[in-house]
Amino acid sequence: MKKNVKRLAAAIGAMALAMGMAACSPAPPPTISQTNDSREEPSGTADTQKVIRLVNGKIEIDSQLKAYAKAYQERTGQEVVIESLGGGVDISGQITNYNASGNMPDIFVVGPGELEKFGDLFTDLSGEPWVDDTDMYLADAEGKVIGAPYAVEGVGLIYNADMLEKAGIDPDTLTNVSAQKAAFEKIDGMKAELGIQAVASVAAESGQMYWSTGNHIFSAYLTMGVSRDDKALINKLRKGEVDEARLDKFADYVKLLFEYADQGVLVSGTYDDQLALFAQGKTAFLTQGNWVDPSLPGYGAAFSCGILPYAFLDEDTPGVTADSPSWWAVYNGGSVDAAKAFLTDILLSDAGQKMFVKDCGAISAYKSCGYTPDTPVSANLFAKTQSGPTYAWDWSSMPMGIAQNATGPVFELYAKGSVDKPQFIDMMTAAIADYAEAQ
Repeated sequence: MKKNVKRLAAAIGAMALAMGMAACSPAPPPTISQTNDSREEPSGTADTQKVIRLVNGKIEIDSQLKAYAKAYQERTGQEVVIESLGGGVDISGQITNYNASGNMPDIFVVGPGELEKFGDLFTDLSGEPWVDDTDMYLADAEGKVIGAPYAVEGVGLIYNADMLEKAGIDPDTLTNVSAQKAAFEKIDGMKAELGIQAVASVAAESGQMYWSTGNHIFSAYLTMGVSRDDKALINKLRKGEVDEARLDKFADYVKLLFEYADQGVLVSGTYDDQLALFAQGKTAFLTQGNWVDPSLPGYGAAFSCGILPYAFLDEDTPGVTADSPSWWAVYNGGSVDAAKAFLTDILLSDAGQKMFVKDCGAISAYKSCGYTPDTPVSANLFAKTQSGPTYAWDWSSMPMGIAQNATGPVFELYAKGSVDKPQFIDMMTAAIADYAEAQ
């Protein structure tokens, strides 16, 4: 078996090398609302002699951030250039390239997996005014705050609430694998009546969608039904080990998602394709997160939405997987004071908090924020985070690049039917073990 597993792992490696990186380009979100805000807090002193750059990893809020930066320049004289990277881009690799070429941005996006890699680039932000206003800042091993959260996001099974109501399905009951399977089967039998192509919109082509399968869907294996402070599964994974019984159950659930997905989008669809299928009312479910909210109006989606857990266990797991998706760090060799001033302004000002919640459809990570989301998925997610429980985004602590280079291609092979369940488990186990060993 060990030799067979190694051969399977080698096949994954060959497949990953053959994959090209391509950025996805979600539909343009709605234009930021124009407000006359009388509660605007001062932005502080900015170094207006130099333009500052912010690298944003959330392409779906690109226009909102650029509009805010323009308004900020009008108020303070400080120009801020927003550089947004698409969902298929290796952001960590791009930051590495910036650093190597001496072209580092003043503010850049970072996750827990990059703490060691970029450790000598961070500015200590521990004394910044926003730190006491959030519990979700990113700190290094010494306790220094080096990352500012800008939103709370959730991943899971997004549903068309109107369609589920028509099918006579209560989404609040879909918190275990048996219930979700029964719902899939019922909707599949009503496709003509509901006017849909498939039960779910899932995309598993690993060149562009590894982040959706290898990170977000895989997050269920790591944390579904697990308390936020229990890190046993992610610690095992970082050592190259898996929980075999749990992975077996997870493999069944992934097969369920793939079986009831639109097969064209599943094996070759982009983010745009996946989102459009759901937004145009052609499926009842979508495997994504609340970041889809700003794009839904562009497709004319007028139905109510909500979000469910990837409930792959037999027992009920009613919570949602929600956390800060990433953080903004300040480059210690750039215009530090100007970058700090901009972060304080966009994170704590009324205009900034309103932009994130009302224009971006996000959930604020800050206690002082008085806004609640009214976009459909985020509103439902916010209500679930208030009632609890929530499950952590431990996938963000996986070895850097593992989804792109190791686990993402395994999901694609499974989606295409190139491997069966035992092979999926063997390949996933081998990919995790070999990737950990290579670190």
